[in-house]
Amino acid sequence: MNNFTYEELELGHTESFSVTITQEMQDSFRAMTGDVNPLHSSEEFAKAKGYDGVVVFGMLTSSLYSTLAGVYLPGEKSLVHSCEAKFMKPVYIGDTLTVEGKVDEKNDTYGLIRIKAVIRNQNGVKVSKASLQVGLI
Repeated sequence: MNNFTYEELELGHTESFSVTITQEMQDSFRAMTGDVNPLHSSEEFAKAKGYDGVVVFGMLTSSLYSTLAGVYLPGEKSLVHSCEAKFMKPVYIGDTLTVEGKVDEKNDTYGLIRIKAVIRNQNGVKVSKASLQVGLI
């Protein structure tokens, strides 16, 4: 876990990590949220709708932005104030996602940073992008 202070972070500072999406992650997310949409559980349904297979919950993918802020950038001193995420392409079970964030702005008055973030799959395809406002505590 990183432990950056506000003063240590410079514009352009970048951190990243990768994770492979598993069926267990999908099942846990479904159990936690109660979202039983068949797009996220039925191969047959998803393929009938034009997808390659069961689609991973977009919010599961977006939850990785919390990991980015809370573990990597800035790490344990973070408190996410906002996260505006966009879903660009579907994610599937077994995809390996790389999450990358870059400090795009610093607000000295409030001790906030803005992180521009992106998630790409194992083929380098951008599946999500986000802008996070993060305070350092």
